[in-house]
Amino acid sequence: MKKRLLTIGVCMIALGAASAPALANDGYDLWLTPAVAGTAAPDIRVIGQSETLTLAAGELRRDLAASPLPVVLARADDPALAALRLSTATLGEEGYIVRTATIDGRPSLLVTGKTDRAVLYGAFALIRAQKTGVDLAAINLTSAPKIGLRVLNHWDNLDGSVERGYAGQSLWDWWTLPDFKDPRYTDYARANAALGINGIVINNVNAKPESLTAPYIAKAAALADVFRPWGIKVYLSARFSAPIELGHLKTADPLDPEVQAWWKAKADEIYRAIPDFGGFLVKANSEGQPGPRDYHRSHADGANMLAAAVAPHGGIVMWRAFVYAETDPDDRAKQAYTEFHPLDGKFADNVLVQVKNGAIDFQPREPFHPLFGAMPKTPMMLELQITKEYLGFATHLAYLGPLFEEVLKADTRAKGTGSTVAKVVDGSLYGHKLSGIAGVANVGRDRDWSGSTFNQANWYAFGRLAWDPTLSSEAVAREWAQQTFGNDPRVIDTVVRMMMQSREAVVDYTGPLGLAHLMGTGHHYGPGPWISDLARPEWNPVYYHKADKAGVGFDRTKTGSNAVAQYEPPVAKLLADPRTTPESELLWFHHLPWDWKMKSGRTLWEEMVAHYDRGVATVAQMQAEWQGVKGSVDPERWQKTATYLEIQHREAKWWRDASLAYWMSVNGLPLPAGAAAPEHDLAWYKAQDFPMAPGHPH
Repeated sequence: MKKRLLTIGVCMIALGAASAPALANDGYDLWLTPAVAGTAAPDIRVIGQSETLTLAAGELRRDLAASPLPVVLARADDPALAALRLSTATLGEEGYIVRTATIDGRPSLLVTGKTDRAVLYGAFALIRAQKTGVDLAAINLTSAPKIGLRVLNHWDNLDGSVERGYAGQSLWDWWTLPDFKDPRYTDYARANAALGINGIVINNVNAKPESLTAPYIAKAAALADVFRPWGIKVYLSARFSAPIELGHLKTADPLDPEVQAWWKAKADEIYRAIPDFGGFLVKANSEGQPGPRDYHRSHADGANMLAAAVAPHGGIVMWRAFVYAETDPDDRAKQAYTEFHPLDGKFADNVLVQVKNGAIDFQPREPFHPLFGAMPKTPMMLELQITKEYLGFATHLAYLGPLFEEVLKADTRAKGTGSTVAKVVDGSLYGHKLSGIAGVANVGRDRDWSGSTFNQANWYAFGRLAWDPTLSSEAVAREWAQQTFGNDPRVIDTVVRMMMQSREAVVDYTGPLGLAHLMGTGHHYGPGPWISDLARPEWNPVYYHKADKAGVGFDRTKTGSNAVAQYEPPVAKLLADPRTTPESELLWFHHLPWDWKMKSGRTLWEEMVAHYDRGVATVAQMQAEWQGVKGSVDPERWQKTATYLEIQHREAKWWRDASLAYWMSVNGLPLPAGAAAPEHDLAWYKAQDFPMAPGHPH
């Protein structure tokens, strides 16, 4: 009787398990979806022993579906591969080979490279290839990163908040580190390794001195221990005045011997805890941060002092060129060039100057920064923003791959046609061995990591383009979509179409034709082109659009600030003439009358209105397209995206209406025939207030 009851109980448990609903898809797996349950497990063989090789094998067992051949993981110098005579000269330390080969008389799929982390990258490439439809029986991949240092910058604060973060609190639980290493840290490292990201700056560039104290060094060391097997180094943002705040010195002057000794001792302390510590990221003399100019020293003086402290350990310094001062009456777009261009060739060999993609501040569209190509003797590190500070935060669908591609392919003309920003950044244009690219992370504690499914694509696009800047953003969007949503052609085509039009839609409804920095003050949420009363001129949107009865736009030609002169002569010549300036950047460089004739035949005013309307219409079109795949995407991710698209459509109309109400108050012009009037008057839009917007200190 007992045996029968036990049998019934087991059957009931099995029935309950069988009838239990599947776990909701909350986006936690990112693009790393496990192989479908029930598929044959691949035959994996590992030659050699290391934690990283074990991780690589584990990834294949988790995510690779049935393979036509057994998979062999091994370093290229292993004697078992000697007969293959592999060509590894172009691989470097991180490049991989994935190909069919006969090993020990057995046809196999070989994943190899010079180092364990190269094999790990190859394992992820094999998984990506299978999920994007590559025939594994005929696979033949050889790939090496074009950029050496591929880093995420976390703007995470020690109190758990994230500056310009829209995916919840910081991923790092500083309070329980170093004792408790949250399993999410491993999952995060795994996602980055899948993209080839090899460095993480774990704290905000607006750094606190406490991040360099012994307790926080221990916390950083705990994260470094988690990241190391995944090929990732830890970096710290350093506060320049730390010798005063922590060392009780009277100065932070970089030429002071006591200051130099303090930083050397601090670097030694960090390297004792983290032997493979990457180095420092520094924001200095920018937006109130301390720096070498406080002591009448140059940025090179400051960077070189820190570089000397980390050089004996193989460390580097990433010195940000994001500088502007309220005491400088010149065009804000010119100030970084003015300060850094004279310093070319004066930085130490282990210093990278980190430059934002544009000269203002991560706008939905900016011309490429004039510093690219202007400092041939200095390695230049491109800084991109993955988190969407000016592009609708987490709720607006804005795939940034086209933005990244736009700047990487921009031609500086520094050494003739083809001198792209990508060639400056990867070091090939001027022969620099040190090269780097940074992305301001959009990762937080939200279960889907980035605030929405489509925001994950921006993290993915950064990693893929950091590895290979020649990739097309559309190809990257397609491979992300296939790994994230499966291989239903209708779903994938819809997703890619939505992604590829999304960023331009945000440009249209927030700042068309080269307008920029029109957002609400502080939080940068929503329209505020009327703001004119802030303490610093360059914080006010009116500073950037200069709209009046006669026209709109910032004159950066020789009749204005002459910022065009900072570009190479062939580029400057094009930008100096409104007839040869790309219309997408027209008002960035020119103040033009409202009746200026555009290429479409419309006036400037009519063209602006058309762009605002197109932006709103594009979001409506994305809503309709997403509705068309309902039932073909899991209900959890479908519904969240649909809800966010509703928010985006509502806010796109808000942007359009508020902006047009303001422009009409300035130019006195009626709307073109057929254009809808703003829903409210200008006073209503000005009265909107958002004191608790996310991502901004409160």
